[in-house]
Amino acid sequence: MMETNEYESGLNMLEELTTNAQQIQDQLMGEILSRNAGTEYLRRFLHGQADKQLFKKNVPIVSYEDIKPYIDRIANGEASSDVLSAETFIGTGTSGGQPKLIPVTAESANRMTMFNALRWSLVLKHVGDIDEAGKRMELMFAKPEVETPCGLKASAVSTRVFKGSSFRAILPKLYTSPFETIFCPDTKQSMYCQLLFGLMQRDEVFMIGSIFASTILRSIKFFENNWQELCSNIRTGQLSDWITDSGCRNAAASIMKPNSDLADLIENICQCKSWDGIIRKLWPKTKYIGAICTGAMMQYTAELEFYCGGLPLVSGFYGCSEGANGINLEPLCKPSDVSYTFLPNAVYYEFIPIEEESVEMKSNDKDTEPVDLVNVKPGRCYELLVTSSIGLYRYKVGDVLMVTGFHNNTPQFQFVGRQNVSLGVDVERTSESDILKAVTEAKILLDQLGLILTEYTSYGDTSSTPGHYVIFWELKAKEGNNGKELDPKVMEACCSRIEDSLHFTYRMYRKENIIAALEIRIVKQGTFEALMDYFVSRGASLSQYKTPICIKPKEALKILDSRVIAKFFSHKAPTI
Repeated sequence: MMETNEYESGLNMLEELTTNAQQIQDQLMGEILSRNAGTEYLRRFLHGQADKQLFKKNVPIVSYEDIKPYIDRIANGEASSDVLSAETFIGTGTSGGQPKLIPVTAESANRMTMFNALRWSLVLKHVGDIDEAGKRMELMFAKPEVETPCGLKASAVSTRVFKGSSFRAILPKLYTSPFETIFCPDTKQSMYCQLLFGLMQRDEVFMIGSIFASTILRSIKFFENNWQELCSNIRTGQLSDWITDSGCRNAAASIMKPNSDLADLIENICQCKSWDGIIRKLWPKTKYIGAICTGAMMQYTAELEFYCGGLPLVSGFYGCSEGANGINLEPLCKPSDVSYTFLPNAVYYEFIPIEEESVEMKSNDKDTEPVDLVNVKPGRCYELLVTSSIGLYRYKVGDVLMVTGFHNNTPQFQFVGRQNVSLGVDVERTSESDILKAVTEAKILLDQLGLILTEYTSYGDTSSTPGHYVIFWELKAKEGNNGKELDPKVMEACCSRIEDSLHFTYRMYRKENIIAALEIRIVKQGTFEALMDYFVSRGASLSQYKTPICIKPKEALKILDSRVIAKFFSHKAPTI
């Protein structure tokens, strides 16, 4: 646990950072430019000068694809100081569902440690009892490292943290999950063992968490299907035979002992008629649930609250593959009210104003001048740009944020959504171009039925767990069609073809049943005309209207669902 003086020091640092935001941002930009102005990338625009105004005038706004060639050169073994940044090596992240390599530095890792300390200070301030002994039951899953062409091992931010010597030193004291379970490559075995060890230490657990709310909810569903077996393991002190991972088995052998009293207690709790508040019953000393519950995770909060029995859902931070940026100063507020205060010493921020339109949001960075951190306006939406020591310069993160106010001189934001991203039912993100490519591949199969796909749209159905993708198709018969009807086998093949054509993260989550089978719903002819009438009635221009690839308004979904005449599902998991 954090000592009292460390906790107070963290709160004081937050006040200092947010009060001196402009000064700290200017200082950070100066450090980035003085260190990296001589790199190949920046020399093209700055000619060796470390000047902020020249930087804003000459350095272009870029996306990942723009800098990918430079990152690939580093991954291929080229000296990083000659390319992007003075100290860059390579890590991994995701963007729009696609695995990607991102720059990393030792400094960025140190900033993450500082960020976590500040976040923990705020939680302790609001939860209290900072000196009380206890453990965190956090569900943690390390991802395999990626080997770059030059042989360098690249890993995700969380995996780097888990592998760090400082984390391994505190793990047995502060967490219920042994190191071996976190690095188990089989997610089912890892989930089972982490729940098992959490149950065995139930009287020590003061918080339950994971990075995303969806993971916690998924663990509850998993527990619901496996609690009897877990109780049997606790009763006998022996791990189930299907747990074959040697690390998990070794960890269990050193911890597990027969405990029939605990097994009976858990059985009595789980056999009750309702699982309302089941988390609080199983782990009675738990004070809060720690997970991101904002943005795409909001869809899980209602069900999670049912299982939590009144425990607060704490969304502590806002971050992305490119770094940790925002912190929640009021961690006990409702997820719908969460705002993140951006830390001015994390990265240099710029914001592109967003123009809100009736059907979709757009930003035009060519015509709109980005504004600095302290110059954003409350109530306005912006797309986030970052410039950092890791070698990202005026980099479009892809997130749309709304300013909700200021803390001292630092703005606070709510996450609105992803720019140019259509679908997401968990932590994956699927772009319009991904959907277009997948549907284009699948509709070829309609030729054998003499049918043509005239229009389509999609949405992420999260009414059940796990959620799944729904694609609405409107079809018409080709000329000369001899009356062939919809063939279920062909339509199921269309579902599978779409899944096989989607990005790696979707296919991996689908195979692990984190996402359920994709569904195609066939609608009556004329449905998309009715959909267009709806959007026009809401202010869209008829001359400029185009069918959204992803549908979000509930009334629009009702129009589509009221006209469904057939449903088909994928019957096999996609290949990875």
